[in-house]
Amino acid sequence: MIINSIESKLPNTGTSIFAVMSGFAVEHGAINLSQGFPDFPISAELIEKVSYFMKKGKNQYAPMPGVVELRNAISKMFQLNHNSFYNPATEITVTAGATQALFAAITAFVKIGDEVIILEPAYDSYAPAIELSGGIVRRSKLLFPDYKINRQEIETMISPKTKMIIINTPHNPTGSLLEKEDMEFIQKITTDTNIIVLSDEVYEHLIFEGKQHQSASRFAELKKRSIVIGSFGKTFHATGWKTGFALAPDYLMKEFRKIHQFVVFASNTPVQYAIADYVQKPENYTYLGEFFQKKRDVFTNAVKDSRFKVLSCYGTYFQLLDYSAITDETELAFAKRLTIEHGIASVPVSPFYKEGEENRTLRFCFAKQDETLLKAAEVLCRI
Repeated sequence: MIINSIESKLPNTGTSIFAVMSGFAVEHGAINLSQGFPDFPISAELIEKVSYFMKKGKNQYAPMPGVVELRNAISKMFQLNHNSFYNPATEITVTAGATQALFAAITAFVKIGDEVIILEPAYDSYAPAIELSGGIVRRSKLLFPDYKINRQEIETMISPKTKMIIINTPHNPTGSLLEKEDMEFIQKITTDTNIIVLSDEVYEHLIFEGKQHQSASRFAELKKRSIVIGSFGKTFHATGWKTGFALAPDYLMKEFRKIHQFVVFASNTPVQYAIADYVQKPENYTYLGEFFQKKRDVFTNAVKDSRFKVLSCYGTYFQLLDYSAITDETELAFAKRLTIEHGIASVPVSPFYKEGEENRTLRFCFAKQDETLLKAAEVLCRI
C-alpha cells in the first residue's frame, strides 16, 4: 500500500530553472548558455595534482573541517586579497560546494519564526533552505536595470525577528556588484544587533572593469557577524568537483560545523590537497577577471547590433540581455521559444523572484569557448 497523504515541506518548490532549461537545451540540441558551467578545459596542472594525491593514497575521509593544508591556504588567500585573517583551525571549513555551505549556514541559525532578508532576484537555494528551517523569507527587490540595492526598503524591513540578511556579490543572476558604500550600509544597519550576515561570494575573482571585490571580510564590524561563502568550482572551472568553503568568526563557525558534519561530514579529499597546492600561486586565480571580461566582451560585441539590449555586467560569468524590443512574451515563454526555434538556451530571470517579476530579460552564460559564443551571437542577431 502506498502512502497517499504526504504533506510536502516545500509545496511551492519545483525543479530548478537551471535544470529545466538545461534539459530543454539537451532535448532540442541547443547551444547551452543557460546553466553556469564552462565548456573549456580546466588547468592540466591542477588535474595532475589531483591524480598525484590520489596515487599518494589521499583517498579516505578528510577531517570534518577540511584538510589542514587547504584551510591554511584559504587563510593565506584572504590575508593576501583582503588583509583579513581567519584562523584555519576554528574559522574555516571546507564544504561540498557552496550550496551545501549556504544550506548549513542557514540551517545552523534560522529557527521557526525567524525572518531572513534576501535580495531579489535571488539565487534559488536561499528561500527553500530558509523555509525548511521554519524561517520567514522577506524579500527586497534590487532596482532595475542596474540591480542596485534598495537601502531604504531594506532598512525598513529589519525587525526584532530579523535573524539573517543574505547578500550575494558578484551577483547571480544579474552580474551586478555591491560597492564599498553598500557594504558599509549593511555593516551600519546590523551593528549592535543579533543579525547574522550570510555573504555569498562564490564569484569573487570574476570582477571586471578594474573594480574591487568588496568582501564582507574587509569590514571589521561586519566580519564579526558574517559567514563568507566561496567556491573553488567557480574559480577553477571545475563545478563538478563541488568544493567550496565557509569563513566565520569561531563562535559562528562552531555552530556551522554542527550542521556541516551531519550533512556531508567532509568533501573530496584528493581535490582538497590538489587545490591547497595549486592556490599557493596567486597567478593561478588572479588572471580570472581579465579572462572572463574578454569572454563577456566577445559575446556583447557580437550581439551589440542585434535587437537585444546589453545590460551592465561587472562580475560573474552571466550577461543579461533585454529583449523588450523584440516581443512582449513572458521571460519563460520567450526563453523556451528561443531554445526550440533558434537553438539557444538561456535562463529567464523571473523565476529568481517569488512573484515572477517580468523585466523582459534573459541570462546568458559566457563561460564558453569563443567559437560557441560567436555562434550563439550570430543566431541572436538574426532574431
